[in-house]
Amino acid sequence: MAVIEKTPTKYAASLEDIEKAADALKGHVVRTPLIAAPKLSALTGAEVFVKYENLQFTNSFKDRGAYLKLSSLNEDERKRGVIAISAGNHAQAVAYHAGRLNIPAIIVMPEGTPFVKVGNTEALGAKVVLSGETLLESRGMADEIAQERNLTFVHPYDDPLVITGQGTVGLEMLADEPDLDMIVIPIGGGGLIAGCALAAKALKPEIEIIGVEADLFPSMFHGVRGEQPTCGGQTLAEGIAVKAAGELTLPIVRDLVSDIILVDETALERAICTLLTIQKTMAEGAGAAGLAALLKEPERFKGKKVGLVLTGGNIDPRMLASILVRGLGYEEKIIALRFTIHDQPGVLGKISTMLGEAGANILEVSHRRTLLDVPAKGASLDIVIETKDAAHAKQIMEKIKAAGFEAERVRGAEPSSSPY
Repeated sequence: MAVIEKTPTKYAASLEDIEKAADALKGHVVRTPLIAAPKLSALTGAEVFVKYENLQFTNSFKDRGAYLKLSSLNEDERKRGVIAISAGNHAQAVAYHAGRLNIPAIIVMPEGTPFVKVGNTEALGAKVVLSGETLLESRGMADEIAQERNLTFVHPYDDPLVITGQGTVGLEMLADEPDLDMIVIPIGGGGLIAGCALAAKALKPEIEIIGVEADLFPSMFHGVRGEQPTCGGQTLAEGIAVKAAGELTLPIVRDLVSDIILVDETALERAICTLLTIQKTMAEGAGAAGLAALLKEPERFKGKKVGLVLTGGNIDPRMLASILVRGLGYEEKIIALRFTIHDQPGVLGKISTMLGEAGANILEVSHRRTLLDVPAKGASLDIVIETKDAAHAKQIMEKIKAAGFEAERVRGAEPSSSPY
């Protein structure tokens, strides 16, 4: 059993607590690498290092705080069991480490949680209860069950031991690269950034800790300003879609975090795509938020030695596929064209030959004759093609015009404006 004797401090944890936690976590979570990312450095103008928390067993940093909290329970608490609320990474971390420690675990998840997340959590040995439309409603059910069965509630971020466990990320980053000027960390409830700030600022007071939130859920951004946030909407960064900052984490962030950057959905989309195509690593929306901030405000980080925490890699495969295709559209490596042609033999063949000679790869063809905005003796021809890049796409459009055909770019089959 890992027993962490708390050091007196005005915050939920101290550097000494986090150092003890690092010893307690040895052999139980992955000591993830911090690796230089020259391609991301060239793209952003900063000297970038990536902390790969997506390499944890459950593919997110949540393993750290979950194990530390569960391993601190006494024998009686372990026998009774634990309960948590989560729609994703915290659920899997609690389920996994509870199973390793022979602790019964119940995870209350919103009723709309994707089947794959429910299945993954159950496969790790936890019992899943679906209740409510939101995590707030799930919390009500969790509190009822916890009271009835006398279970220990494992909070996803607002718990001293969870904050302490997550702080080992910052400890490891400065151990590997003591010269870091900044650490950029996604913010949900604030457990990770609070723990990392406590560790990093104690070791190196001049280091800047930069937080990143989805602009649809700016809870900490407004919380540190004493403002009431307006949160809601569909975000790729569901892992940090938290409507209220933690009571324990808020004062730490207010005192120790230099800035909080808000990023929109386009920036998150671009960051996910960039990490996979350039860095060759998988990131969920929340995990990519740090890179999204660098891409959004490169001047803020230019010339600095920056550590990015890639917090997790649990992204739905269908969503990832969609993001990758959209990324090709943004870069004009996939474009959609609409021709209005004479409905006679050989025209489609001529267009196909022309596109092939121009170096385009035809991905999809749709040939329609019944549209009312097409002449009775004409047809509408939609073709999706693959190109080398935007310059190649422009050359193809010029060749189409020179060949005497009229084609328009179809916006909707591809994004209408590029963030790249």
